Order: sequence, then C-alpha cells, then structure tokens
Amino acid sequence: MKQFFGAFFGSIFSLLLIIITIIIIAVVYSKEEEYTFKENSVLQLNLNGEIKERGVTNHFGNLNLGPLMPKAGVGLNDILANLKKAKADKDIKGIYLEISEPVAGFATLEEVRNALLDFKSSGKFIYAYSEVYSQKAYYLASTASKLFLNPQGALEIKGLSSQMLFFKNMLEKLNVEVQIFRHGKFKSAIEPFMLDKMSEANRAQVETYLGSLWNHMITGISKSRAVTVTEINTMANDLLIRTPEDAVKYKLVDELKYEDEVFSTIKKTINLTENDKISFVTLDKYTHAPDVVVKSKNKIAIIYAVGEIVSGEGDDHKMGSVEIAKAIKDARLDTSIKAIVFRVNSPGGSALASDVIWRETVLAQKAKPFVVSMGDVAASGGYYISCAADRIFAEPNTITGSIGVFGMIPNAQKALSEKLGITVDTVNTNKHSDVGTILRGASGIEYDYIQQSVERIYDVFITKVAQGRHTQKNNIDSIGQGRVWSGTDALKIHLVDELGGISNAIAYAVKMAKLPNYKIIDLPKQKDPLQELLGNSKEEMETRAMKTNLGEQYIYIKQSKNVLQLKGVQARLPYEMIIE
Repeated sequence: MKQFFGAFFGSIFSLLLIIITIIIIAVVYSKEEEYTFKENSVLQLNLNGEIKERGVTNHFGNLNLGPLMPKAGVGLNDILANLKKAKADKDIKGIYLEISEPVAGFATLEEVRNALLDFKSSGKFIYAYSEVYSQKAYYLASTASKLFLNPQGALEIKGLSSQMLFFKNMLEKLNVEVQIFRHGKFKSAIEPFMLDKMSEANRAQVETYLGSLWNHMITGISKSRAVTVTEINTMANDLLIRTPEDAVKYKLVDELKYEDEVFSTIKKTINLTENDKISFVTLDKYTHAPDVVVKSKNKIAIIYAVGEIVSGEGDDHKMGSVEIAKAIKDARLDTSIKAIVFRVNSPGGSALASDVIWRETVLAQKAKPFVVSMGDVAASGGYYISCAADRIFAEPNTITGSIGVFGMIPNAQKALSEKLGITVDTVNTNKHSDVGTILRGASGIEYDYIQQSVERIYDVFITKVAQGRHTQKNNIDSIGQGRVWSGTDALKIHLVDELGGISNAIAYAVKMAKLPNYKIIDLPKQKDPLQELLGNSKEEMETRAMKTNLGEQYIYIKQSKNVLQLKGVQARLPYEMIIE
C-alpha cells in the first residue's frame, strides 16, 4: 500500500510539474520584446554555437527547457540583416565580437565575414575578443579593427583536416556483408563500408577541395592582417603559434587583454568615462529594432531547402520532399511573388525525393525568375534540386557537385546465425520476392537488377543536369562520377555561374524581375516554437537530448543510425565529412 501511494503521489507531482511548466512557458511566450533606442550603443555579437540558415524568434527568454527545447542557434538571415541595419544605424557605434567556436560550415562563415567587412567599411569599429580562437573563429575575427586575445588564451593555426570513419573491419567481425551498388568512381559515400581507408580517387578529390578551402581561408586572413599566405602556411606547418605572445609576435593578434581591459578600450573609443556603463545591444534584441519598412505588393520568396533530402514531410534536420515541393509550388502560383531564391544547404539524400523537388523547380523556373543560392553544402541530391535554376550562386568554399548515386543493402544472415544463433526460413510466391532483404545476400541476377536501377538513375541525373546547365551529357559525366568540388572549382567547370552569397542571389533575382521595390518572405513557414515544443515526438526529444549531452561526438552516433535508415537509391555526399 505504501508503494502504491508513493507511486500515485509521484505521478500527481509529475503532472503538476508539467502543468506549471506549460503555464510558465505560456506567460513568457506571450510577452512581446521591445527595443529601446540608446545613443552610443555597441552591438554585442556572440557567434559561439550553431549558426543556422534562419533563426527562430525567441519567445522563451532565458527559460531553460533542457533537451525538450535546447537554446536555438542564431540564424544566418538574422546576422546578415542586423549587420546591414547596424551599418546605417547612427546609434550603433561599433561591434563587440565574441567568438571562440562557431558551429557552422565554411560558406556560412564566408557570408558572415563579408557582412562584417561591409559593416566595417562604414568607418565603425569591430573589436574582437576571445579566450580561445579556433581556426573558424579566427577567420571571422580577422576582420576586426582590433583583435584581442586573453593573456592566458590560445589561437589555432594548423591547417584543415578531413576525416572519415571506416566500418569494414567492424562489419567483418560481426559477419555483416554490405552489398554495394554505385555509379561514380568518386562516389565515396559507400567507401566506409567496403574499404578500410580512402581510395586513391577519393583521396585525390579530398585533397583538391580541402586545399581550395584552406587557400581561400588564409588568403582572406592575409588581406585582413597584412600577413602573407606563405607566412601563414609556415605558422601552420611549424606550429609556431604556441603561446599568446606568439600570436602577437606573428601579427595575428593586436594585443593581449582581459575582457575588462577590452571594455575600457571600447569606452575610450566611444568617449565614455571609466565609470560609465557600455550600452550593449545583443543580436537577439537588435532583431526587434525598427527597420526600413518597404511598402510594396511585389515579393521575393526565399525558399529554404536545408538538410538531408527524404520523402514525405521531413523534420527539423531533414528536408521533406512534400514540404519543399509544396513551398515551391505555392510560390509559383502566388502572383504577388515575382521571383524565387532557392537557398540550398544539403548533402543530398533520396534520389526519388530529389526528383520530386526538382520537378517543381523546373515548373517554377518556367513561370518566373528562379535563382539558387548555395550554402555550406549543395551536393549530390542538393545539386540535383539546384540544376534547373536560371542562375546558381555559390560561395568559394561551398561544397558542391558529387553528381553520382549509390545503394547499399546489408546482408546480416551470417551475423544472425553465427553470432546470435538465429536462422531464417522464407516462403516466397515467386523466385525473387524477397529481393532487397537484409536477411540474405543478393544473387547474380538480383545484383544486376539493382545495379541497373542505379545506372538508370545516374543517367537521369546527368541528363537533367546537362539540360539545366545547357551542355552535353558527356560533359557532365566527365565532371560527375560522384566527384566533390569547392565553389571556386565548380565555377571553373560551369557547375555554378557566379561566386556570391544569398544577398547576391536576391539582387540578381530582383534584376531579372525588374522590380523597383519588393518585400522578402521566407518559405516554408516555420513552426511556432510553442507548438513545436508541445508537438515533439519521443524520437525528436531523444535526438535533442543526445545532441545536448554528446556535443561533437553525436555525429558518430548519427552516422551509424543513418546506415540503418537508408531506403532506395541515394544521391548524397560521403557519409559525413568532418573538416577541422
């Protein structure tokens, strides 16, 4: 009886706790944030953590809901809009840039960096400070008017490294055979399951695009810090930056200061006394600052296509073909929308889902200007859904191409029988009714059957790319074969038309549509944060909890999990490219 009442009252307490939490959320959620103008303000730009394609309005203040709803990352769209707004804002005197470890791809960093340089061109200051600068952080911080490092801090200059995990030996120990079907000698997504190291073709492409990313990064640093590319490579090769004093010696940092000393420098710059308080404005609050209101019936739709491509609706981390195709169709049929900018940040995924989205891009391109802006990655299926555009923009360090397809079917028959003592017996109505099962290997005729499907889809892929790029199919095949390219190299082989970010793509779409003025709308519409919280599935909450607890290590769990979820022929990048 005692245990019964303990369990009963424990359940009541848990229910009350949930109700109280929801009430608190509702109260916080209902409050509207306001921005009060103050003269002599400084924009406090904290770029630590994840930088997403677009931000979510924070209705929850500082309320910590843990794995239910971790703190949302800042949106690239908000960063770019606020930097543009702050550049013209007479009350914003400069930027205090706090940055240590941004979680973002290289193209995202490029867009932020260019926006910082544009802000700096106004004559306003950017002061950067950190206790530790990672290489990505330093790439952004190098734009600063003055760059400060904690006297006991650290700065990384070591070059880029790309790593892949290989599962072949593990699978052999488990007696699991992975049956591989692919077209493209560079289609390295399947290599971790058939090799124990990179193939020569894969190593060649990785060296090429990694070298392109590094050269672009250090060229930018060189221009900003007046240090030669050769000197930066020497610093990396000889690991010369070992102490904070080394960072100053080699001109990567201006001064070693503690944060309070940096604040004193800011006060002097904006003519405050030591006893005055700096009026810092966070990015979150500055988003609510009034902006120029454009009165126009004309609209430009930015459609965000982010994440792995899957059939159906998708979720926070995956691009669903139904949702994205609908967004494109809605924009096409809306007469007030005069042009579409398709923002693609995807490593690819299902070939079928990619084709569903591609069809809508073709229809949209026939109806109105359709411009693609590539983010960090627009490869394989991500390139498939981009190729029909009027014009394709990519950053120099965008990862793109990877025009190739593959399929994988694990054969767990031996693993079950020899490791677990489980046997399988099957009843079929026809010879090959169970083709594609993981419970046995494919026979010769079945292997040919699946491989023929892969070959057909590859032919469809390069045919559609050739049509979109107005070239011959054999030209696309020669630069296809699953090979990955940087944006810089993709421009040379005409896979993209121009180097630039989303603002360049918007400007081109406006020019094509001949619009004197316009408003921007974002599609698909984002979920309301409260509805998203209440509608989270058990799987979504578990995923968020794992990401929160495991941090960078989550990517390895994700790799293993995705292997089991692959369905159909895939058009996607090497499983995960970890570049540091």
